[in-house]
Amino acid sequence: MSEQTIAKKAETVSAVADRFKAAESAIVVDLRGLTVEQDTRLRKELRDAGVSLSVIKNTVLVRAAEAAGYAELNDVFAGPSAVAFSNEDAIAPAKLLKKFSDEFEALEIKGGILEKSVADLDKINLFATLPSREELLATLASMLQAPVRNVAYALNAVIEKGEDAA
Repeated sequence: MSEQTIAKKAETVSAVADRFKAAESAIVVDLRGLTVEQDTRLRKELRDAGVSLSVIKNTVLVRAAEAAGYAELNDVFAGPSAVAFSNEDAIAPAKLLKKFSDEFEALEIKGGILEKSVADLDKINLFATLPSREELLATLASMLQAPVRNVAYALNAVIEKGEDAA
């Protein structure tokens, strides 16, 4: 191999290692068996959620994971591998990939990183069932509104009772 080829491969490994370091989550999947339509739909939904999906050679993934401090991931880099990287929402890739793996048996989740720590399939499935940030905020807002709403109902009842008595 020429020095130029080696330098290019080292640059690729470094770029993937940087993606691992920057990611809140990186889920490794096997896409074999998905139709073009299914793959296109998956990629569109991931992109809409701010998640990038990349098919990367296993040798590059092994070296990049080691460089990023995730050597424990090396076991999942067998067979064709694609990685869904998310730098913002740690749960979004897990939720979407779990939904698609339930819908399409050909999609297999292998493992990955969640919130900067290595996660197995069980942990990824657990995160996938958690409510999203927006759902949690809506629940919190509803819970905070309930006492105020109850006071308003009580005051309204007192006013109506007072009007009936007069």
